[in-house]
Amino acid sequence: MAGERILIVEDEARIATVLERYLRADGYTVERAGDGRRALELWRAADPDLILLDLMIPEPDGIEVARRIRRTSDVPIIMVTAKVEEIDRLIGLEIGADDYVTKPFSPREVVARVRAVLRRAGGQVREATHHTVGALTVDLGAFEARCHDHPLALSPTQLRLLATLAAQPGKAFRRHELLEAQPSGFADERTVDAHVKNLRQRLGACSEQLETVRGVGYRLRP
Repeated sequence: MAGERILIVEDEARIATVLERYLRADGYTVERAGDGRRALELWRAADPDLILLDLMIPEPDGIEVARRIRRTSDVPIIMVTAKVEEIDRLIGLEIGADDYVTKPFSPREVVARVRAVLRRAGGQVREATHHTVGALTVDLGAFEARCHDHPLALSPTQLRLLATLAAQPGKAFRRHELLEAQPSGFADERTVDAHVKNLRQRLGACSEQLETVRGVGYRLRP
């Protein structure tokens, strides 16, 4: 993790200072922004490896910042929110965050989530593994997926999830199996559902291959 850069976007200076201290102690380089405008400036200038983004920041808010970033970048984003009811929106179809933490939180928990998301986005995701299922192809070595030979804009987490399903086409994966298949796991089964919703949205013409198996979980249809 040496040299990996984290952008903290948090308007409460006390919280931002604590998070910065813990992340620096864990070996990360840290940049800080207190509002959405500065967050976007630092994202462009500092090219962070991960963004820790509070939902309720001013000018613009966290949702809008994430939307703008997602137009051109798949940088991992961990959303910070006090609104549990927002979680599906944050991780699901709305913006495709990679994970979330809810306030109040332990700084150690946040550092653990940062480590986990960076591992999923890093070397462990780039295994030389290739799968073809119908019109879908997934190549972890090249870090890409295609539908009818058209490239898909997937985040590292979405690519890994799709590769897990594609490795055994037709198998109905239970949610806990998809949890365990990730290098460091998701937060909980609700996170799996949200990531699957977002993945289905991004599969385009191949979305019908990703099926929900009632009472079980999900499968990729051959």
